[in-house]
Amino acid sequence: MPTEQQTRRVALFATCLTDTFFPDTARAVVRLLERLGCVVEFPQAQTCCGQMHYNTGYHDRAKPLARNVASTFAGYDAIVMPSGSCAGMVRHVYPSFGVDVPAYELSEYLVDVLGVEDVGAYFPHRVTYHPTCHSLRMLGVGDRPLWLLRAVKGLDLVELPGATECCGFGGTFALKNADVSSAMLADKMTAVLETSADVVCAGDNSCLMHIGGGLSRLQAGVHPVHLAEILASTEEEPWSATR
Repeated sequence: MPTEQQTRRVALFATCLTDTFFPDTARAVVRLLERLGCVVEFPQAQTCCGQMHYNTGYHDRAKPLARNVASTFAGYDAIVMPSGSCAGMVRHVYPSFGVDVPAYELSEYLVDVLGVEDVGAYFPHRVTYHPTCHSLRMLGVGDRPLWLLRAVKGLDLVELPGATECCGFGGTFALKNADVSSAMLADKMTAVLETSADVVCAGDNSCLMHIGGGLSRLQAGVHPVHLAEILASTEEEPWSATR
């Protein structure tokens, strides 16, 4: 890999949900970035970004968390996050707290900073991609995840009908507005099933948890897989549905 990539010192901000429920995603980010020549570190003092507090109106509770993120990740060339939702919080809300943190959503970092689309991945499955709301509307990642997926060897990418429609999760929205959330989820699952995909992919485990939970209850046989896990998969270290 180019020398400038080899010298990049990158911090992984795993996010609460990934660290607690989906550690394979965090491991995949590390494998992927190291394969691309980055030096990846995981600062142990990281906690929540404060988005849940902020979105439910507890702005004063979110500010100390933002300051902790800034101090914990000080000195790194970049902070990479496998979540458009949390990256959006850090990039767009933190400045209102007087906090500036160089955070990137994973696909942004790969395409815009490392300048790669083909990351050497191998994933021989039929995949459909759900663009999550924060990544699409708040960060504006656009087609970057699709560019990355199209370059994956063996992957059959099929378009998701109504892709830009929300899955209905929205954090506490799914709790406070359960009926509306369930209706939105039903529409999203119908769209996923229309693709006959083996895998539904997204850049946020929160949305994948919501969609995957619904598909599991239907026993649909469609696996929710984070973008990082697809991109980290190789012929030598293939992804397995049994993980």
